[in-house]
Amino acid sequence: MSNTLLVEQDGRVVVLTLNRPEKLNALSAEMRKSLHHKLMEIDADHRVGAVILTGAGERAFTAGMDLTEASERGGELMAPDENPVVAIEKCRKPIIVAVNGLCITGGMELMLACDVVIASRTARFADTHVRVGLMPGWGISQRLSRQIGPQRAKEISLSGNFVDAQRAFDLGLVNRVVEPGELRTAAMELARDFAGADQQVVMEYKRLIDDGFKLPLSEGLQLERERVLAFNATLSPDHFERAKKSAAVRGRNQTS
Repeated sequence: MSNTLLVEQDGRVVVLTLNRPEKLNALSAEMRKSLHHKLMEIDADHRVGAVILTGAGERAFTAGMDLTEASERGGELMAPDENPVVAIEKCRKPIIVAVNGLCITGGMELMLACDVVIASRTARFADTHVRVGLMPGWGISQRLSRQIGPQRAKEISLSGNFVDAQRAFDLGLVNRVVEPGELRTAAMELARDFAGADQQVVMEYKRLIDDGFKLPLSEGLQLERERVLAFNATLSPDHFERAKKSAAVRGRNQTS
């Protein structure tokens, strides 16, 4: 594994850290490939239940694509395993982004492809495609408008202006905002909740939400009915009894 991507496992949670702090964790080809291959390993590893993606240092999650490297490569086509968003989309495990500092352009595209975003109060977000004269290619033109509405998305993307953490929360761009010293703890607590749940259900539920969101409501509801019937057909006869007992235990723990 390249040293541009640090990997740490804490129980059933894997923390992936983009590690080029001197370059604001800009996404080099080497880093993108490392992220792609590690996420594919994680997807196949039953010992992992959740992922945290963050950036080294306090200045940035990531400033996005390494434009200096890209200019040196000229018109060279990006290899399939250099697209970090595709790797995130393929990973069935929940991915939490812990945004520490700047999250710019490709960084926002990376973030929008993930499942949950927790931001430090010092985080700042921007889509600077219009400022550098490039069109987006990792999905922000479609994901951002679906998440916060087309008018708000246009305000961000057509201006290239920065949005602070509180504004990002108000827009629905991030799930929550925490103090810088609490970022890792908050992300880890939620990751452990994901990892401690029934992993088969977590992965299937995540897929159902993602697939259903692409459809009109009536078709999404039909998809849910089809998926639950297919899922229930795979369950053992005593599964529902175990589920009932588990729910009873949780209920007692919450009231004690």
